[in-house]
Amino acid sequence: MKKCLLLVSLAMMAALSLHAQQGNVLRLISSSYSRVNPSKNLTIHYRPVYEHNGSTLSADSGYLYKDNEARQFFEAFGKVIITQPNGTVIYADKLHYTVDTRLATLTNNVRMVDGNAVLTTNYLTYNMNTHVGTYTGGGRIVNTTDTITSRNAYYFDNTKDAYFRHNVVVRTPDVNIFTDTMRYNSATKMTYFYGPTNIKGHGGENLYTERGEYNTETKQAWFDHNNLYTEGSRFLRGDSLYYDGQVGVGRAVNNVVFIDTADQFFAYGGMGLYRSDNESITMTERPLVVTVTRNDTTASDTSAVGSIATPIDSVATPIDSVGAPSLTLPDTDTLARSADSLGMPPASRPAVDTIYMTADTLFSQLIRLKDYVPKVFDLDREGGEIMDYEDQDYGEDPLDPDDAGLTDTAAAAIGLDALQQPPAADSLAVQPDTASPVPDGTPSPPDTLRAPSDSLAIAYKDSVAADLAAKTDAAVLNTHIQRVEAVPLATQLGHDALAKNLVADSLLRSQVVIPSGGEADSLMAEAAAALLRPAVKDTIPKDSLANDTARTRIVKAYYNVRLFKSDLQAVADSVYYGYPDSMMRFFGRPMIWAQGSQMTADTIYMQIRNEQLDNMLFVGNAFIVNTQLDSSKYNQVKGRQITGFFKNNELERMFVDGNAESLYYLVNDKRGIFTDMYHSRASRFKILLDSNAITHFIPIRRLDSKLYPIHLIPQEAEILDGFVWKPGDRPTSKEDLLARQRPPADAGIAIPADTARTDTTGGRPLTGEDPPPTELSPSENAPDIPDGTDRPDTRNDAALPPNRRNAAPQRAPL
Repeated sequence: MKKCLLLVSLAMMAALSLHAQQGNVLRLISSSYSRVNPSKNLTIHYRPVYEHNGSTLSADSGYLYKDNEARQFFEAFGKVIITQPNGTVIYADKLHYTVDTRLATLTNNVRMVDGNAVLTTNYLTYNMNTHVGTYTGGGRIVNTTDTITSRNAYYFDNTKDAYFRHNVVVRTPDVNIFTDTMRYNSATKMTYFYGPTNIKGHGGENLYTERGEYNTETKQAWFDHNNLYTEGSRFLRGDSLYYDGQVGVGRAVNNVVFIDTADQFFAYGGMGLYRSDNESITMTERPLVVTVTRNDTTASDTSAVGSIATPIDSVATPIDSVGAPSLTLPDTDTLARSADSLGMPPASRPAVDTIYMTADTLFSQLIRLKDYVPKVFDLDREGGEIMDYEDQDYGEDPLDPDDAGLTDTAAAAIGLDALQQPPAADSLAVQPDTASPVPDGTPSPPDTLRAPSDSLAIAYKDSVAADLAAKTDAAVLNTHIQRVEAVPLATQLGHDALAKNLVADSLLRSQVVIPSGGEADSLMAEAAAALLRPAVKDTIPKDSLANDTARTRIVKAYYNVRLFKSDLQAVADSVYYGYPDSMMRFFGRPMIWAQGSQMTADTIYMQIRNEQLDNMLFVGNAFIVNTQLDSSKYNQVKGRQITGFFKNNELERMFVDGNAESLYYLVNDKRGIFTDMYHSRASRFKILLDSNAITHFIPIRRLDSKLYPIHLIPQEAEILDGFVWKPGDRPTSKEDLLARQRPPADAGIAIPADTARTDTTGGRPLTGEDPPPTELSPSENAPDIPDGTDRPDTRNDAALPPNRRNAAPQRAPL
């Protein structure tokens, strides 16, 4: 029994040994001629076909030899063809094949065909065990419409993945890609980037990233490290960037920055959506628009400086990622500038100032210039004619998002799926660049050894016929022929065409500019710096006007709009801004704070000219309120329309028209107390200001006026109809601008409601026995209260109580 088991074991070991030996032996299937050189242990064949572990190798001629360790090698020359069971076919002029390791080294005019992917190079090592091909001297892969060239590449036949290194250039019908490290899958047409990469569209657009992926067929891209999209003068950046080239939509997430240097437009937020068809950008998640204004000054700006891209919580982009440290603007982030906490003293005004605007949604796009309807008011800095405002309709209705073109865009921005993150980097390690073409220790055959000439050939007709008689060999040969014939003729390039392509690729790789890293930072720095340079006057080509191709930018802000400038703040439900006339239109309970006053109206227009605030217009129920001495006394001016004019970004004059009415308090400056309340009505008030204070208050066509001693003011006379006081709505800094939400329409209205007012001098409560206020006769040409400390000319001192007759009132700033 033991003998039987021993015999069985020996038989199995012998069978395994024989199988192993056969697996390490190159088996000849057919050849035209063969010759043996015993002295050199060589067998030379003409047109041989060999089989090895399911693969076939053929050539015009070749020979087998063994080294001192009995390892077998095959050298082949001319029309070398290797076929594999998976259908991959490799062509070359020369082949060195190590039988035991199944490592093939192919040189000159090498082509590897794997389905639709064709790899060409002049030097390729291919491991037939792992199905991995490597070239390190330059080559290309063509996959239908995609052509990829690089200095080094590693092709994985089983997964259809190719790794490219050094001067990688991808050419497709739509884009060209330039990078230094990339993975490409020929089955899915996905490209994966692991370093600085530029994807350049043929229309001038460019996508930059340092990690991401791009599908050359669907034109979709996902980037997640140092990403930047540029198109002409427009720049879009975000921590994550998604782009769909088929529909022309780019989406950026987290720390999003959008700049248009042509329009000097700067915006950032938590989410940005860009559409190339209408060149629009939609910003959400605490967005912010930044506009630079300039002051007339030649003095150097020595004030504390902040950056145009100073971080604001998690929204604003740090200066390191937006611009160089030289991208600085005057520090205009807080209100502490002067006594009234609004104005900036002229001596310390910087050369430039910044306007920040935020809302729930910010939308901007380029439209045809002929489609833009500018607002033309023909405002006169001297006031112009006094018009009859009875039953006139002022302004327009607030913007309706459904009619303003935002619905589709905003919905897309808010309703988009979460950004798809690219998969983790492939765990398959990339082979080193210095792959050895021939295993160490492999003896090199004599250089002079070549296939013998026909005159030296010896016919082995009988032996060849005997080999072909075997059915298995015939099947292998037939398989070899079928594999070769399955390769399309179009992929079997001639030597001239292949050599020409390789030379052209080598020249291309030497000339292209491969990004080295940091390009996104430098480009954004240049773009942000352009915002600080004076704007260039618009010059529209004549042919563009004739063809209606001239375009201009508009900006729309929807819901909870807030605006902050060092000496001016505003809130509204919606804002529309057009670049042709530089006009801001505030709709939906608009409110502006400037020169220490709160100003409201149904609709407010504010215009910028030459990068400076020029004028503003309050239409419908216009109202100005301010307070003084930290009390509940409110100076008030109202009318149907208020027009304001700026000089060097400071409010210089205002005109109140249409049933103009004013109410303000006189102050004894020495004692710091209120003395009187002055109430007047006129067709127009002209108000002149200097250094944030009123210097002249001139009624024109005055109707009537009254002067109330402070202790004789009826409660109902302290407030004009339409009074609203909402200091809590006012933004106090750009950080506060983003943090606050505007209260509802019926919240925050402060109206004094004391039933018994007390004189600020400490007098008794008012009673019904107090005398009525002094009546003042109207005078069209005389101001209500002239400059200086004198009383109005029409005042009758005798009508006042004795203790009020000689008081010297001081006017508080309005």
